Amino acid sequence: MSAGATPRHAWALVARREVVVKLTDRTFVLGTLATLAVLVGVIVLQGWLGGRATTYDVAVTTPQAEQVAAASAARAPQVDGDVEVRVRELDDDAAALRALEAEEVDAVLAPASAARGDGAGAGWVLTTRDGADAGLRAVVETVVREQALTANAAAAGTTVEELTRGSALAVEQLTGDSTTSELRDLLGYAFSMLFYVASLLFGFTLANSVLEEKQSRLAEMIAVAVPLRQLLAGKVVGNTVLALTQVVLYVAVGLVGLRATDYGDALGGVTGAVGWFLVFFLAGFTVLSCLWAVAGALASRSEDLQSTATPVTMLVLAVFFGAVLLEGTARTVASYLPPFSAVLMPLRLLEGDVAWWQALLALAGLLALGAELVVVAERLYRRALLQTQGRLSVREAWRVEV
Repeated sequence: MSAGATPRHAWALVARREVVVKLTDRTFVLGTLATLAVLVGVIVLQGWLGGRATTYDVAVTTPQAEQVAAASAARAPQVDGDVEVRVRELDDDAAALRALEAEEVDAVLAPASAARGDGAGAGWVLTTRDGADAGLRAVVETVVREQALTANAAAAGTTVEELTRGSALAVEQLTGDSTTSELRDLLGYAFSMLFYVASLLFGFTLANSVLEEKQSRLAEMIAVAVPLRQLLAGKVVGNTVLALTQVVLYVAVGLVGLRATDYGDALGGVTGAVGWFLVFFLAGFTVLSCLWAVAGALASRSEDLQSTATPVTMLVLAVFFGAVLLEGTARTVASYLPPFSAVLMPLRLLEGDVAWWQALLALAGLLALGAELVVVAERLYRRALLQTQGRLSVREAWRVEV
């Protein structure tokens, strides 16, 4: 400890040490950079694929099939902007099948009567080497249906417009639109996953750090100069800063990438919920960090940590699955109950059905639980950290005299 440091501010030195140790750890830095690179790569790939149409070569052997295939090529941009159809004229069915087997074409289009020996007017057959791509199938089905409807309407002495009058179905939402709803679902899952992964990753890192100091008896030397309460606070603050910084990086890169997608115009309606998520993440992660520190203090060997950390791991899993699975009234109630509120309330804010004061109420409950857990965790941490005779239970650590 430096000469100017006082026990009152020792937690800041501990927190700085935790941050510096992590930032100089090649594994941590490279892991973070690799994750960011993967995230950027996925975004770039999605943008490239989203702006790139898939071209399908469709072989035909009759004038009728050529007409339908040409209509499919013209209609494709309206049915599916990611599909482009090119027509290949071949001499006969055998030549078309040989081209398909050699992967020179992607599909063969023929009248059902020619392909299967069915009667006239039986429809059409689209033959592919494996399964037909959904986009190509949708385009061809649309054209075949439209042409059949036009022909049948003419035969009946009417028009397609007369036959389809009143059949249009419009889909509306009370709030937002389909793009916004898809974006909310995407961000909701991303929020839940980020909280889950960060809680486990940094939680086990914190627990291992406490255990290593306990095993090496370094904790006994640190305890001479730094009150254990300050040591716990410093470790929690340091790991929380690292976790929050990493999450902010991931969120920022993700939002920048989403602006280049179809969701770009809808981002303005969810930025407030993103801010709330970071606030709740900070509170929820801090609460769980105290428990991870206790898990490390209760263990005396690396083999013990899996056991002492199991309750915290199960709690993190419960929060994650609660965010994913809970619905209706159960979801609403759980969004006020800490630590579930750390994820569920931001998700409800993302969905737009929560007032700001309700979010503050849930945050107050999370902070209140945090304050209580800090007191309990500090007592368990202080009493278990210097006990090296073996793994301690929570009850044993609570009763240890110091």
